[in-house]
Amino acid sequence: MMHKANKYRPVVYMAGPLFSEGERSYNIYLKHLLEEFCDVYLPQQDGFLMADLVSSGMSHNQACSTVFKNDINAVNRCDLLLILLDGRSIDEGAAVELGYAFALGKACVSLQTDFRRLAPFGNNPMITGAIGKAFTKVDDLMAWIKNEARNNFASYSRQKIQQ
Repeated sequence: MMHKANKYRPVVYMAGPLFSEGERSYNIYLKHLLEEFCDVYLPQQDGFLMADLVSSGMSHNQACSTVFKNDINAVNRCDLLLILLDGRSIDEGAAVELGYAFALGKACVSLQTDFRRLAPFGNNPMITGAIGKAFTKVDDLMAWIKNEARNNFASYSRQKIQQ
């Protein structure tokens, strides 16, 4: 949600797992921290959840299409995509959102406080390659966001932060 103000607030799209109560609670916690510096699109709050759409009577196919189109439109509007990488594997939907944002040239950063991975070499290279800046601590992410949000993440195009 955009705050009513004269100055543009950059928009962060939070991509990550949202299927358990713990995941959703953590996402909300991070969203509240980020909102001091930018607007945040969190799919579980600002979009649609499959279970809610299906339980309201929508067909599975309609629900899939609604979620997909809504989230793709939100990625189109964001200035930065933040992917949450905690867990034994990376959330499939978040991986698609990351790839799409990367293809659009959006700034993409990650937060991974949990280093469990099935592969001995860490994250899949297709994930690592799309991430311009990786954080392992919430405090470090917030310090970076605070600094970069002032410039709407403009200096962090895909080309600048790729190594």
